[in-house]
Amino acid sequence: MVGRRGVLAGFSMAALAAAPGARAQASWPDRPMRWIVGYPPGGASDAFARLIAAQMTPRLGQNVVVENRPGGGAVLASDLVARSAADGNTWMHVDNGILVYNPALYTRLPYDPDRDFAGVGFIGRFPLYIVVRPGDPVRDFAGLVAASRTRAPTYGTPAVASPHHLAMELVKRRTGLAAEHVPYRGGPAAMQDLLAGNVDIVVIDTATGTPFIRDGRVRALCVMSEARSALFPDVPTLVELGHAGTVAYGWQGMSVPRGTPAPVIDRLAQEMVRAMTSPDIARRLADLGIEYQPWSPTEFSDFVQRENALWRPLIRELGIRLDG
Repeated sequence: MVGRRGVLAGFSMAALAAAPGARAQASWPDRPMRWIVGYPPGGASDAFARLIAAQMTPRLGQNVVVENRPGGGAVLASDLVARSAADGNTWMHVDNGILVYNPALYTRLPYDPDRDFAGVGFIGRFPLYIVVRPGDPVRDFAGLVAASRTRAPTYGTPAVASPHHLAMELVKRRTGLAAEHVPYRGGPAAMQDLLAGNVDIVVIDTATGTPFIRDGRVRALCVMSEARSALFPDVPTLVELGHAGTVAYGWQGMSVPRGTPAPVIDRLAQEMVRAMTSPDIARRLADLGIEYQPWSPTEFSDFVQRENALWRPLIRELGIRLDG
């Protein structure tokens, strides 16, 4: 992982002084800023927005107000930010769905993430686990694949077209696993139904699943990340089990309306890195097994483009639509 000092040095303040119009941005920020979250309060997106905003507020010298605008797969919130003034005062909490999936899931969108947003910073990748009840006779992932040839198990996820759902469809195509999807309203509901015996397996992210795995209430067969988690080093990755390229995460970041001045984006990027590497947030990330990289705006945008190349064709192949 790149050192914090080196990354921060990479966001050159010389660019701020030399950029055309930089003096016009010298007074920014001059009023409270809004961080728009397209999901209800209490979830992982809301929690991280508030944690990071609390770290950034003192350094920016203005309040950062987190506004929850749930509805329509975060389409309503995304459209709101896309139409906002490109002045650095309105931010969008983004994730796989908002930036990558939605253009393939909806026939028409009121916003275009490729055209309307500029990336600022990365919040983290959330590893995804396939878990079963502790007493399940299936002992490992190979056993799950073998058993599915006789009877396809049901698998629960937090929602249709969630990273969990699409990740499992990728797993099915690359491993030969047969399984039937059962969507829920959130990860906790899926986990409770697993414990109650109403669904056979669940794909769960590390933020929700860690307490269940740690306490032995479920057993993880595999993780879909590139390397084993430091939290659960005994849980193998699908790659090491012989399924090359079977890697998937949930992830979050922050974007602003396209056209926001480069000096403002650079300043926001610096402050995000400082916030994410603060002792409080770094400890929370480690406790939940969330993977962080201090990416620059360009690095974050390049990551999104790689995600687009993988997931949009898969969604279209699956024929999943959320608007008819």
